[in-house]
Amino acid sequence: MVKQLINRVRRNHALEHATIAVMLNRLGPMRIIGRAVPDGFYIYADVDAERLSEYSGEALRRLQDGEAHLAVSPLCGTNLVVAGLLAGVGSYLAASSGRRSLDRLATSTLAALVGVIAAQPLGRLAQKHYTTSPDLAGVRIVDVRPMGRGKVHKVHTASA
Repeated sequence: MVKQLINRVRRNHALEHATIAVMLNRLGPMRIIGRAVPDGFYIYADVDAERLSEYSGEALRRLQDGEAHLAVSPLCGTNLVVAGLLAGVGSYLAASSGRRSLDRLATSTLAALVGVIAAQPLGRLAQKHYTTSPDLAGVRIVDVRPMGRGKVHKVHTASA
């Protein structure tokens, strides 16, 4: 049961990323946030439901046609989590050494910097293997509904 729930979120997370990639390609730079949930995903952006339906439909088709790269995004919050974890752990370990305080500060700063740099490829690997799944076989978009004042939309998905 829990595994099925996690897999649905991972698939919707991949579809959210692909939808955002399609939107940015079509509309150019814009403010946009996505959040995956078990029955779909939310898009926070200035876009109407009809266009979002078109973009998410294209994203779904492209993922189902094998464009798995669309599931991984450099804009994903997973990258920030990985960067924070690596920087925090690195800084903690460096600060815990028995060196002078000035040396610990320099070493902690360097460790945090290395963690942030390493997070770029590691965050993408975390997305690819843990937080997204481009396997959308049998997934369909049920509907796209504006929530509230229209800057938030819910894309509802279902599996066959």
